[in-house]
Amino acid sequence: MTAIKGATVFVTGGSRGIGKVLVEEVYARGARKVYATARDPRSVTHSGAVPLALDVTDPASVEAAAEQAQDVTILINNAGASIGASYLDSPMDDVRRDLETNFYGPLLVTRAFAPIIERQGGGHILNVHSALSWLADGTPYSASKAALWSQTNSLRLELRPRGIAVTGLHVAYVDTDMTAGIDAPKADPRDVAVAALDGIEAGAHEVLADDTTRWVKSQLSADLEAMYAQLKP
Repeated sequence: MTAIKGATVFVTGGSRGIGKVLVEEVYARGARKVYATARDPRSVTHSGAVPLALDVTDPASVEAAAEQAQDVTILINNAGASIGASYLDSPMDDVRRDLETNFYGPLLVTRAFAPIIERQGGGHILNVHSALSWLADGTPYSASKAALWSQTNSLRLELRPRGIAVTGLHVAYVDTDMTAGIDAPKADPRDVAVAALDGIEAGAHEVLADDTTRWVKSQLSADLEAMYAQLKP
């Protein structure tokens, strides 16, 4: 179990969407300090947050941010991207971009901050996954989230002896800028942030933030036709 009250929290992608609400909610729970990152730190609007520039795909940027945040006890890997590339038709650089941001990005940040959190006496890491960690959507985005889920499961085991707990947050569509063009049921980002932070404080290994995500996970032991109607005869 990890207390957010009094903690120092580092939120990647903290200027909009779920990240912005996470910044607000950790302060509401009594966090001592919150670093909110963005490629352009001027886009961080929370008056109490410490804005930091961060490109999670750039090792030098990650290292510079870590140098400025040596007191972190909770890391939230929220920054993500969805390019919408096609496996068969898009340039390979576009296929790789989702993996660079959603898989390698969190890993770079975790590698930089795990020693910092350990020096503080331990703490917590939250990785933002997706219902698409378990359900392919035809793009590299779902592959990147499936890979991140596997990464999280491995890091949970590796970091546990170092006093660092790891939670994976799974969620379907959330009502943010990223999903503005999608016509489908969407979760309120506030509800998602609350569920995520409840999970951190409860020491949960995974948080399933909405009904869609819970349904998708429940189908993993079923035949593929259960989730992919196109495969039915």
